[in-house]
Amino acid sequence: MAFLPLFSIVLLLLLFSPNFISSSPLQDPQLVVQEVNEKVENVTMARRKLGYFSCGAGNPVDDCWRCDPSWEKNRQRLADCAIGFGKDAIGGRDGEIYVVTDPGDDDPVNPKPGTLRYAVIQSEPLWIIFARDMVIKLKEELIMNSFKTIDGRGASVHIAGGPCITIQYVTNIIIHGVNIHDCKSGGNAYVRDSPEHYGWRTVSDGDGVSIFGGSHIWVDHCSLSNCNDGLIDAIHGSTAITISNNYLTHHNKVMLLGHSDTYTQDKNMQVTIAFNHFGEGLVQRMPRCRHGYFHVVNNDYTHWEMYAIGGSADPTINSQGNRFLAPNDEFYKEVTKHEDAPESEWKNWNWRSEGDLLLNGAFFTPSGAGASSSYAKASSLGAKPSSLVSSITAGAGPLVCKKGSRC
Repeated sequence: MAFLPLFSIVLLLLLFSPNFISSSPLQDPQLVVQEVNEKVENVTMARRKLGYFSCGAGNPVDDCWRCDPSWEKNRQRLADCAIGFGKDAIGGRDGEIYVVTDPGDDDPVNPKPGTLRYAVIQSEPLWIIFARDMVIKLKEELIMNSFKTIDGRGASVHIAGGPCITIQYVTNIIIHGVNIHDCKSGGNAYVRDSPEHYGWRTVSDGDGVSIFGGSHIWVDHCSLSNCNDGLIDAIHGSTAITISNNYLTHHNKVMLLGHSDTYTQDKNMQVTIAFNHFGEGLVQRMPRCRHGYFHVVNNDYTHWEMYAIGGSADPTINSQGNRFLAPNDEFYKEVTKHEDAPESEWKNWNWRSEGDLLLNGAFFTPSGAGASSSYAKASSLGAKPSSLVSSITAGAGPLVCKKGSRC
């Protein structure tokens, strides 16, 4: 009989408590902001009482920088802590620090200095931070230029209630420590994407983070929930991506990696999904993969209503050291879903479960012959034992960081 660690029991009690966070869609971004902040404080206190500290817990990203009480003076050190296929994403490491002072977004074509939009479209590398807590409701997609970091540490930053982040045909982007939720469709409008250019945008999907033809991307320690389409989608030849340490809740189609079964340019896609907590109110696509190579490692899956990991078009999925807690539903115990193909076809796709902890009747359906060359392309870091997932993912989501002390 498998026993859950003490931390896991406490966390599950918090998650299933009706007072923890509402499972119904939240339409008012301000209410969501309040509940997200309360959730972060509650979970942080529970973790501290259980003795989980900010460093030395076996999470290689956090152990790299969170022990430093002077993190606020060494912000750009974070760029050297990336792991997985997106480990070379440097963001704005080699640029100046830019402070966002204005949460407004009145003019997507001519953004005001001091706004987030003004910062992300600049041509030079920038490490973007925030002067104070703020809720940013964008009028149109936030179209990022290359070599940018959005760093929310030290403030409670919410991008919510409007279109959200688009990473299109650019490279070297880091998004860290922000709350992204209640994202809507935008478009049929002009939007600036650099100091020299703006263009007409058609209707967007309403993703939290949309990666389109992007490379060297790292999304770390964010919370994402309740968006119009995907929470994080990567399509059209995107690659070299790491999605780590995020807290994802209240959403249907969580993560799409690969544009379509016929879009073969995604065959070179490589994505690492590591140390995330897939939490309350999630239905499917954690992730849904096509064509490429996907390393799903040391994540905590405490909820899914249909399936956790799925795919089509012969992706290679390497699931290692995850913890899968099946829902209390007689039908949806299977972790995997081989989509859009008969068994005679999907039985040749290379999907494996190695060292995963499967609880409450959860089961993973492997497939393929296990070609070593294929799994080599879907391996990006060493997996820790699944018994350590509690401590590794203890800090998932935005961190509570104060100047002069460890995060």
